Amino acid sequence: MDALVARTSDESTVLTEGETALQALIAHDDWLPEQYALPNPDKYQQYLLYADAAGRYSVQSFVWGPGQGTPIHNHTVWGLVGVLRGAERCQEFPAPGTRDMTCLHEHGLPKGEVDRVSPTIGDWHAVSNALADAPSISIHVYGADIGRMTRSIWDVTAQKIKPFVSGYSNDKPWIAAR
Repeated sequence: MDALVARTSDESTVLTEGETALQALIAHDDWLPEQYALPNPDKYQQYLLYADAAGRYSVQSFVWGPGQGTPIHNHTVWGLVGVLRGAERCQEFPAPGTRDMTCLHEHGLPKGEVDRVSPTIGDWHAVSNALADAPSISIHVYGADIGRMTRSIWDVTAQKIKPFVSGYSNDKPWIAAR
């Protein structure tokens, strides 16, 4: 990813070549340290694995316990999601204010599959563990330090956008902690 984002900032190129790299990474399930694969019974975990010093991208492991998922949210930057273990469900939504906030499309992400997000191709979604009896783990690559930036969620009860910063479940990135 370092070489890719140093060579180009063209989103289409980054998504295409980044997807290939992420598929190669998630093809093997022998590299993620256990402390970045631990579920929490109360909520999904977002572990920072690496944050580029220049802020060009970051890598996280998301660990979903059975029944866990996100609210409807956006990213504001490009992103890639690759399933390392288990399976995920993704529900896509329109940008708030463009039409009713009803699911436009729902799809599954099995182990080994990569999904793309971006404001240019569709940025609002909700993600959940597709397995009822086991955790799922996905590796995410975003075009910024996603856990430290302000994004938005759709508050279903209030029917309005609310700002949020997702943060991380760990204090230090894995790569820096080694």
